Amino acid sequence: MKRILLVDDEPMVLRVMRGALEREGFEVDVAVDGETAWMKIAESRPDVLVTDIEMPVLSGRELCQRIQEELPDREFPIFVSTSLTALEHREWSKDISLLVFLEKPISIRKLRSEISKIFDANTSIAAGDVR
Repeated sequence: MKRILLVDDEPMVLRVMRGALEREGFEVDVAVDGETAWMKIAESRPDVLVTDIEMPVLSGRELCQRIQEELPDREFPIFVSTSLTALEHREWSKDISLLVFLEKPISIRKLRSEISKIFDANTSIAAGDVR
């Protein structure tokens, strides 16, 4: 079963997203800030990370930068949810691999679609279906 780590300081967001993704058959773990997420990643790498940007303790931006610095060969994608749509708010991410921005409010349908694309692509590559 594919494991998704959701990181957000809004309990309602976590509850809604977790429920929707679990109904899709994913194993979902949650963290309320970047520091807690980092500890969970250090214990066991998720298949996908979905994180908010603005959080206490360690922001989503700081979490992504730490992941890139300390796990430069990681294979899991990062989806960053933000309401900050201007390019200047995304400059920090230009050197971080496998990172995709999702604009708030996040559509569960869009998130499921993006996650499915990644898993479908990985399945095709693993099966030798390189296009």
